[in-house]
Amino acid sequence: MLGAIAGDIIGSVYEWKNIKTKKFSLFSDNCFFTDDTVLTVALADSILTGTPYADNLKAFFRQYPGRGYGGSFSEWAQSDASGPYNSYGNGAAMRISPAGYAYDDLRTVLDKAAEFTAVTHNHPEGIKGAQATAAAIFLARTGKSKDDIKTFIENTFHYDLSKHVDEIRPSYRFNESAQGTVPQAIRAFIDSTDFEDALRTAVSLGGDSDTLTCITGGIAQAFYGGVPEHIAMRVYAILDKRLGEITRTFMDKYCQKS
Repeated sequence: MLGAIAGDIIGSVYEWKNIKTKKFSLFSDNCFFTDDTVLTVALADSILTGTPYADNLKAFFRQYPGRGYGGSFSEWAQSDASGPYNSYGNGAAMRISPAGYAYDDLRTVLDKAAEFTAVTHNHPEGIKGAQATAAAIFLARTGKSKDDIKTFIENTFHYDLSKHVDEIRPSYRFNESAQGTVPQAIRAFIDSTDFEDALRTAVSLGGDSDTLTCITGGIAQAFYGGVPEHIAMRVYAILDKRLGEITRTFMDKYCQKS
C-alpha cells in the first residue's frame, strides 16, 4: 500500500508534464499526494474499521477537496446517490492496492477487488483493471515470479503484456481508462530491477503519471519486499497526520512481509 502512495506522490508532478526518461529527481519540492492516495487510504480504513467503502469515499472526498478527483467521481461523491456510475476509468485500479494485501487467498482478493470497485466503477473494464492490479499484488507478495504474474494476468484478464517498456514509451500518451493504464503499469513493474526503478520506469512512460506509477508502486512493494526506508520517510513526511496514521496501521497489520 505504501508503495502505491509513493508512486502517486512521485508521479504527481509529471501528470501534465510527462517525461520520457528514468533520469529525474525522485522527489521534488512540488510533489504532493493526489486523489489516488486519498482514496487508497479510504479503502485501507474501510478494511481496518469495517466502514462501508462508499461512505468512506464520500467522507474522505469531503475532508480532502481539490486533490484531482475525476468529474464523474466528484459528482457522485457530492450527491446523495449511492449507486455506481458505470465507469471504466483507471480510478478503481489506482485505489485498490489494500485489497491485494489484506486477504489470504486469491479468490477472496478477486472477489473483494470487484466488490470495492463496483461501488463506483461497475463497468467490466473498471472491475477487470482493479482485479488485475490486486491479483498482481497478491501473487507478488506470495512469492510468484514475474513470469508467473505475467502469465496469470494475460490468461485471466487478456491484457497484452508482450511489449517491453522501451517499445511502449515512444507512442504512449495520456489515457484515463483502466485498459489504457493497467497493462502499462504492470509491464513497468515487470521490466524493473528494484522498487525505485519500478517507479522511475512507470514515470518514464508518460501518460497519467501519478495513477500509472501508483499502480506500479503497489505491485513493486509486494514483489521487492517493501519500500526502501529513504523513500518511505519522504512519503510519510508529505502525508498529513490522519493519512499517515491509517497507512502505518494498515502496513503494520497487513504488510509486515512486504
